[in-house]
Amino acid sequence: MSNEELVSDIKTLLGQGTKFKGVLTFEGIVRIDGEMEGEIISKDILIIGEEASVSADIAVGTIIINGKVNGTIKATGKVEINGKGVVVGNIKTPTLIIDDGGIFDGHCDMDQKKKSNRDLSSEAEAPAEWK
Repeated sequence: MSNEELVSDIKTLLGQGTKFKGVLTFEGIVRIDGEMEGEIISKDILIIGEEASVSADIAVGTIIINGKVNGTIKATGKVEINGKGVVVGNIKTPTLIIDDGGIFDGHCDMDQKKKSNRDLSSEAEAPAEWK
């Protein structure tokens, strides 16, 4: 799904200047451009805008981060940290994408069950120059 398609399909927007504290549950695509504190739960897509500041435990299908997130993120689809995105906290997801300039400070658990059928234990050792 392209960025243009995502923008046109946004169901709810917490705009700049908005401050929300509590539990946010939703269906569809939600974009946060304001401040959010608490918990976010959905099986769908969450977009964190460039000006957003989110301090929450997040459990979603996919999250696209352009702003600041502090907390635990669990995504069944993917976590995408774009060039201006900052994440401080732990992530659990089968797919993690960090663009050039994106910042991630925490621990990441890549769910092995969601990866391809390859046997990770049989992978070759890293080249000596990587050590």
